[in-house]
Amino acid sequence: MSPGKAFIGELISECIAVFIIITIGCSAAAMYFLYDPSPYSTAYFGVCITWGLAVTIAIYVTGAVSGTHANPAVTLALMIYRGFPARKVVPFWLAQIFGAFLGAVVVYMMFSPVIDAFNATQGVERAAGGGAGVFFTAPGAHITPIRAFFNEIVLTGFLLLGIFAITEEYNTQAPEANSSALIIGLLVAMIGGGAGYLEGWPINPARDLGPRIFGYLAGWGESAFPGPGNYWWVPIAGPFCGGVLGASVYHWLIRPFLPARHKRALQETIPAEADAAN
Repeated sequence: MSPGKAFIGELISECIAVFIIITIGCSAAAMYFLYDPSPYSTAYFGVCITWGLAVTIAIYVTGAVSGTHANPAVTLALMIYRGFPARKVVPFWLAQIFGAFLGAVVVYMMFSPVIDAFNATQGVERAAGGGAGVFFTAPGAHITPIRAFFNEIVLTGFLLLGIFAITEEYNTQAPEANSSALIIGLLVAMIGGGAGYLEGWPINPARDLGPRIFGYLAGWGESAFPGPGNYWWVPIAGPFCGGVLGASVYHWLIRPFLPARHKRALQETIPAEADAAN
C-alpha cells in the first residue's frame, strides 16, 4: 500500500471513529433530554457507559488503521510526546470534526420529530436553545464559562493521563492490547460519571465543535455560536490545554520511573558495552 493511500485510510478511519462516538453518544443524550420520563432519569451512569462503549467500539473498528485518536487533543498530545507526524495533525483534526458533524446529522435525522415535539411541549424555539443539549454542551447550573474552561482542563487532563498510561509499552500494569479499548471506554465513562453535570464533559474539541456547527446550520443559531456567555470556545481550548497537561504529567513524572523501561535500557546497554570491549 502506498503512503498516500495509507494516509487516506487513516483519515477515513478517524472520521468513522468520531462518527460512531457521536451517533451513539448524542443518541443517548437525546434519550436523556427529550423524553419524559427519561429512561436515564434515575440512571445517569447509563448515559456515561453508552458514551464509553461508543469509544470502545470505535477503537475496535478503526484502531488497526489509524490508532483511533478520535479526539484532536489526543492527536496533539501524541504529536508532542509519542512521535506522531506533525504534518498529519491538521488533516486528522479536520477528519475528526467532519466525523462529528456527520454523526450529528444522523442523530438529527433519527430524533428530529422528537426534538420538535419536545420544543413544542416546552414552549421554546431552537434559537433559544430548545433541544440543543442533544448535540453540544453548555455550562451547567452555577458554572461560568471560565469555570468550565478550568473544569475541562482538569477532566481532559485525566483523560490523557489515563490514555498514556493504558497505552504505555513499559507500563506493566497496563491492560493487554486487545482489552485496552474497553478500559479507555470505561475511562470516558468514569469522567462523565464523576463530573458530567458540570458542562457535559466534552473532553474532546471535535465532539463539541462538529455538532455545534451542525446545530448552527440547523436552526440553533446563537445558542450554538457564540453560545450562552460566549461559551463556544471553552470545549475547544479547555480540552487542548488539559490534554497537553495530562500527557505532560505522565511523560515527565511517571514514565521516567517505570522499572521496565530502565530494565530494557540496561539490556540494550550491556551488549553494546561488550561489543565495544571486543
